Amino acid sequence: MILRKMELGSFGTNCYIVGDEVTKEGMIIDPGDEGSGILKQVKALGLTIELIVLTHSHIDHIGGLAEVKKATGAEIAIHESEAPFLLKQPWRLDFMPPSPPSPPAGRLLKEGDTITVGKLKFKVLHTPGHTIGGISLLGDGVVFTGDTLFNFSVGRADFPGSDYNQELNSIHDKLMPLPDDTKVYPGHGPTTTIGTERRSNPFLNSTAF
Repeated sequence: MILRKMELGSFGTNCYIVGDEVTKEGMIIDPGDEGSGILKQVKALGLTIELIVLTHSHIDHIGGLAEVKKATGAEIAIHESEAPFLLKQPWRLDFMPPSPPSPPAGRLLKEGDTITVGKLKFKVLHTPGHTIGGISLLGDGVVFTGDTLFNFSVGRADFPGSDYNQELNSIHDKLMPLPDDTKVYPGHGPTTTIGTERRSNPFLNSTAF
């Protein structure tokens, strides 16, 4: 698997470029900003981007979406309950930097869907809490968790539609059952593992996982 992480924008959002080493088909996860920089990396990797997957709709995860969509023609995929917020952001997010109007989603995802990138397959896990339609993507030994689970932290739950208890339940039910050595690629901050977070994440240690 080809995997390139880019830390973008004033909020340091992680964008991931994922590709099949054989077919050179690829997807982009959360193009948060600096669309031209993302496209430059795609070209350097020799990938053809067929899909842009959004873990959720917050501005810091979609700031480069319009530019990347225009250049690649790739389909935009997001959870079905999150899709309306691409076109209308909740008012409390107005403190975030402005971005071009977002294109609408072309593919609506739900729990258990499979995303195929060449010969790579990723399972959609609906992990609400940070947002109502937040998702994680589970591949072979890796999981992209958006703003649900971070290294030693979890996503904020003070936005419209957020629910802290629901977020902890998502982590408990969908992420903690994964093997300890599963690599976690979060929406912000460094890569970690499920085992590390199970043992040491202070937001989780009050709950039996």
